[in-house]
Amino acid sequence: MSSADQLGLTFSAPARKVWLVRDLVAAVRTRVERGYSDIWVEGEISNFRAHDSGHLYFTLKDENSQIRAVMFRSQARLLRFRPEDGMQVILRGRVTVFEGRGELQAFSMPRARKQFRRCRAASEL
Repeated sequence: MSSADQLGLTFSAPARKVWLVRDLVAAVRTRVERGYSDIWVEGEISNFRAHDSGHLYFTLKDENSQIRAVMFRSQARLLRFRPEDGMQVILRGRVTVFEGRGELQAFSMPRARKQFRRCRAASEL
């Protein structure tokens, strides 16, 4: 008789949860959006492209990492300059997970344009 039996305890292996990919990505997205709903991030713009819809798509990167970013038309039309590859910027926004690819993505907020513009001016010095 084991000591566990003498104490009246029984032990079982923890239940294994098997996730569907979409459920796992959705759960991660929820946690990311709750934890990073209003962030500031600094980096260099690369792979910039302006879509026919008016949305701006680019990658924000530093020496070690990168994150895809988007500025929707409603915010992009308020910019007083055109972002370019190689431009160093500070972006305010939120982070989410794009469920179709399971990738992190930053979304800019309307207030980002002022800081975005300020950083551009500083990079021209």
